[in-house]
Amino acid sequence: MSTQQDIYAVGSESRPPVLNKENYVPWSSRLLWYAKSRPNGKLIHNSILNGPYVRRRIPEPGDAERDVNVTETFHEQTDDELSEKELEQIEADDQAIQTILLDLSKDIYAAVDSCETAQEIWLR
Repeated sequence: MSTQQDIYAVGSESRPPVLNKENYVPWSSRLLWYAKSRPNGKLIHNSILNGPYVRRRIPEPGDAERDVNVTETFHEQTDDELSEKELEQIEADDQAIQTILLDLSKDIYAAVDSCETAQEIWLR
């Protein structure tokens, strides 16, 4: 029969495994399998290993009537310009962070709290 401590170490269908200072290697393997098992699992897994979706720079035609000739400018892709697939990846990026941060000890959480992406947390 499993003890509560064993369940925390291994995780379950509804919770990822708990990371402590002694179990990084098995934790990392189990966490990736846990991430893959979630809704959007492939996208979450991709975000952890390869980083978040990066919004594209969209070209805009230049303004020929300006004093200085500007042939082309760019703007960052807005929410309205995102495809459904891109929106799903952005949502999965947030889910990836949450997946990793669940059940971290206070000292480990403090070490990664300033990270902005799941990949950054993963590599730390």
